[in-house]
Amino acid sequence: MRRLFVILCACALLLSFGCRQQSVSSAVDYCCDTVVTLRAYAPQETVDEAMRLIRDYERVLSKTVEGSDIDRLNRAEGQPVSVNPETAELLALCVEVSERSGGAFDATIAPLSELWNFQTDDPALPDANLLASAAVFVNWRNIEIDGTTVTLKNGARIDLGGIAKGYIADRVAAYLKAQGVEHACINMGGNVLVFGGKPDGSDWTIGIRDPNGAADQSEEVLALADGAVVTSGTYERGFDLDGVRYHHILDPKTGMPVQNGLASVTILTESSAVADALSTACFVLGPDGSAELLTSCNARAIFLFSDGTRIALP
Repeated sequence: MRRLFVILCACALLLSFGCRQQSVSSAVDYCCDTVVTLRAYAPQETVDEAMRLIRDYERVLSKTVEGSDIDRLNRAEGQPVSVNPETAELLALCVEVSERSGGAFDATIAPLSELWNFQTDDPALPDANLLASAAVFVNWRNIEIDGTTVTLKNGARIDLGGIAKGYIADRVAAYLKAQGVEHACINMGGNVLVFGGKPDGSDWTIGIRDPNGAADQSEEVLALADGAVVTSGTYERGFDLDGVRYHHILDPKTGMPVQNGLASVTILTESSAVADALSTACFVLGPDGSAELLTSCNARAIFLFSDGTRIALP
């Protein structure tokens, strides 16, 4: 049997149901600011359409795509904006997770995140006064949703970087299931969503990266038939300056990267969107502040610290 291995997701290529055989189709593309890999036991055209769907969602949900729903909202200066139903649905989920997490996850973090450049060859910290001024505009309560009409109040601006990939994975899974697909793996740059197990009845295997090791080194390997596994880590985007690691997971209250000893947080739950948002919220809250949130969202978490400590909840 020929095998094909992808990061975080191994899929068997040819297995049979009785006398009928299914073969895997795949697609790889760079979108949503990451490498996206789709594997499904389905016709190739179905998988290609799923990838096109991802690009369509990116054009709607990315704040950097001119004319997207989020771009229009951020430019509206407090005026109501008519958006796609999916955008309204996702923003409603943002509000819900923000409320449950006490603002540890906050989609209105754009005024703060825009002050950081984690991709420059000459990194520098944002001005402290600018961060303090921008923090005033970060408050999830300023997202007002009425059907498919959204209003951002009091200078709020949206950045869906902490949840959009998860939401898109959920929508792609729904599309594949609607096409009759029973087994698939969706990997959006480490945001992994699987369903149906493997055709032979075994689980998918998903690796959790060792935050202190090489990019292809796993700290732990999980077996999962259905569900989402999403990790947020200090290694993903950031820079080192004067012996300090400054990464993209910001505290919405201060705009500074969270410095609590954590190296990564991995969330396991049914919804990839929820897992995506919780990976940020639980990183901000740490293990001690995350237990109630995880229980309320029916999720599990694995906290890995820079010193090698591992804490699993619940």
